[in-house]
Amino acid sequence: MRSSSIAVCVAATIIAIAVAAQIPTPVAKTVELDAHGRDYLPVLSGSPETAGMRSGLVVLAPQKSVGRHSTGEHEEILIVLEGKGQMIFGDSSTLPVEANHAVYCPPRTVHDVRNTGQGTLRYVYVVAKVS
Repeated sequence: MRSSSIAVCVAATIIAIAVAAQIPTPVAKTVELDAHGRDYLPVLSGSPETAGMRSGLVVLAPQKSVGRHSTGEHEEILIVLEGKGQMIFGDSSTLPVEANHAVYCPPRTVHDVRNTGQGTLRYVYVVAKVS
């Protein structure tokens, strides 16, 4: 086989691998926000379902929390649907989490969310990687 033929075969193989490895384009969708008695419902799971955004529905009983964690290289917003609670930060400061409010949490922030009310706390979180 001549070197030009080898080069064409290698180029064709590289192109075929690149095409096969392409991430599908995300598509529009609707997700029902009914956790069916569970504490957590994934809404968007990131790539390839989205371009990188992740989200979920969290349902917390009174006095329960999601647990201390960090946003890492993501920013996060909570859209509170029902109930009340607190976002508790690593330095012990807090922000109220209440129905019909949104709460923003910046990248690289240690935090927890706790239900401080008498009823269920339900919220949707959305995280997106900071570019």
